[in-house]
Amino acid sequence: MTAGPHAHEGQSSLSASEPMSWPAAGPRLRRWVPLAFTGLAAVILLVHGLTAGPHRNAGAGDEGAAPVPGMPSLIESAIARTDPAALQASVIDRATLLQPGHPGDHIEDVTPVLGTAEARLIDIYQHIGRSEHRRALQLAEKLVAEHPNFQLAQLVLGDLLSLQVRPVRRLGDVPDTKAEAAPEQLQALREESRRRLRALTERPPEGSIPAQFLALSPRSRHAIAVDASRSRLYLFENQGGRNTTGAPRMRLLGDFYISVGLSGIDKAVEGDKRTPLGVYHITSSLDPRSLPDLYGAGALPINYPNPLDLQRGKSGSGIWLHGTPSEQFVRAPLASDGCVVLSNPDMQRLLRTVEIRSTPVVIAPELQWVPPDAVVQSRSAFQGALESWRQARSDADTERLRGFYSSRFEVPGSDAGTWWQRTQEELHARGPRELELKDLSILNWKDSDDTMVVTFGEVPRGSLRGVTLRQYWILEPDGWKIFYEGNA
Repeated sequence: MTAGPHAHEGQSSLSASEPMSWPAAGPRLRRWVPLAFTGLAAVILLVHGLTAGPHRNAGAGDEGAAPVPGMPSLIESAIARTDPAALQASVIDRATLLQPGHPGDHIEDVTPVLGTAEARLIDIYQHIGRSEHRRALQLAEKLVAEHPNFQLAQLVLGDLLSLQVRPVRRLGDVPDTKAEAAPEQLQALREESRRRLRALTERPPEGSIPAQFLALSPRSRHAIAVDASRSRLYLFENQGGRNTTGAPRMRLLGDFYISVGLSGIDKAVEGDKRTPLGVYHITSSLDPRSLPDLYGAGALPINYPNPLDLQRGKSGSGIWLHGTPSEQFVRAPLASDGCVVLSNPDMQRLLRTVEIRSTPVVIAPELQWVPPDAVVQSRSAFQGALESWRQARSDADTERLRGFYSSRFEVPGSDAGTWWQRTQEELHARGPRELELKDLSILNWKDSDDTMVVTFGEVPRGSLRGVTLRQYWILEPDGWKIFYEGNA
């Protein structure tokens, strides 16, 4: 099992800190202050961008205090000391992501879809950027009191407390040996900060959708897309129907920080500590009372390995979306044995929202966001093949029907020869009968192959009941072919 209840997930590179109260932390505060400043350097860049009006010094003392002559502000120090990767991430041009002229222009639109704790942390950053340290301190203390295992919030609180006693002349204004004592934690915090920053500075354009969603059935009330490069999970509501061009109508409900496999993505073999890539579906919901504490608020297993994975010889099992252990708030960006891990509050939101079996989950290295109308052409090009398949099956034309199946066609629980013989017998006995494809979903996955994951109800015309099928199609040199077909 890759990440199931009988397999121990890889430990996070960011070890869970013991919950503590900063005012009474004593030596521990001195130990964490350097990590607070250096680990949050990338995020403080966001504060700088979000701050409207004239730049204000962020030294110690009252809010809006006069600058100390010759001393750089906290924001200026952060910019000067931020690592190059974080700087690049904050300004890099992404073809499919929105780069607003002023980040503050969109922050109010972003925070409603973020996890509650993350939105509160951003609010604290904004107060810091406006030199409103007292208010920021109050908010940070409240956030830490409610989530004592939220390490980034603890570090922000450490920043604010240190600013009450002295100005900060540089990031990590303590002996270097203190910062060197925890290099792994420091690196993990920098990476988490960088990814949270990217999630706020590189926003999907309003109304855009991931390119994989060509059509969504009304039965799929929600959909999930994971962008591994940004450590984000996006939760969508399927608003039903299509717009005037036939494009799906999806509304972004949630935007959550997540962790993936300790060794990254593109799972291939059992135990490789990687998160799989592809189109999956939630298969069940696991009660947290039946799970070890490792899985937090609960778990939503997905159908890895899917038929495409099996065709490619991939192995492993037990890939879940799940929460975090009680002593942690989040995991480092690369931390699990292959599962997608959310904070417990965000996981609870998923558990309350999504439906099993009908919720698709796309896990991509990097999502490509497109206007809904942009998927219409891709869907139309494929739907011609699907309609021809439906007509051949309606006509009980076995010779024509067989031409839609790939030479590598597989069927669960049987061999292709036996399946095809049984299908021929059923169609000959039934004879021609018009079939309708109801509640159609089409999801496109492109890597070295171009594939379609198609789910629909096959219903004889005039009948109220049918069978729900899921097919996997692949684009071969002579057109679209089915390489898997089974009940959904």
